[in-house]
Amino acid sequence: MAATANASSFHNVFVYGTLMADEVVRTILKRVPPASPAVLNDYHRFSIKGRVYPAILPVESKKVTGRVLLEITDQELDKLDSFEDVEYERRTVEISLLDKSEKLVANAYVWSDKSDPNLYGEWDFEEWKCLHKKDFVAMTLGFMDDMEQPDSKTRVATYDSYFHQGQSA
Repeated sequence: MAATANASSFHNVFVYGTLMADEVVRTILKRVPPASPAVLNDYHRFSIKGRVYPAILPVESKKVTGRVLLEITDQELDKLDSFEDVEYERRTVEISLLDKSEKLVANAYVWSDKSDPNLYGEWDFEEWKCLHKKDFVAMTLGFMDDMEQPDSKTRVATYDSYFHQGQSA
């Protein structure tokens, strides 16, 4: 019988952007873990000039609606860290589950540059799904394939080459 991971080695990860799409999560983790709708209070989800994915930063009296991915293993958390790259830092936050009205501690990827002049407005998941999801999933697939190579590029470099190449074509 195979050994199972002990419950204490699982993580909760609050997602609020491209990782709300099952196709992106499946491309990175090779599965879609259990998830629940959740809210992160006192944060705002920004659009980023020149990017199709969002950033969150602490903003009093605002809230970000997203999902919490449950039962994430240490290895999967490492993959998510690589995917989020240096633009984000993983922080521990308290979220509220929408369907159970309970609070949970989770990891969230918060934008590293608090004074980034490229942050603006509010990022829209539905708009992203219509306009960018297909290309983003393709870019993510390329990144995950490349990660297995010894001279792999960072996710930011993969994004830049994929999306700037696509815009000039």
